[in-house]
Amino acid sequence: MDTKVKTVDYSSKEYFDKMTAYWRAANYISVGQLYLKDNPLLERPLKSEDVKPHPIGHWGTIAGQNFIYTH
Repeated sequence: MDTKVKTVDYSSKEYFDKMTAYWRAANYISVGQLYLKDNPLLERPLKSEDVKPHPIGHWGTIAGQNFIYTH
């Protein structure tokens, strides 16, 4: 039985780039859920009809929560 343990270099640029990409994607999804009614993938230019008139919640805590989840 071969029992090799795979280790991760948490200080590598590759790992940092993956974390950054995850954080950016999480922020993108969060903003889309908070502010958009339609066109979340921006397949066309945004129109005023795509944006919620009165979003519920606020952006203030979302970025911080995503940062904590990333780490």
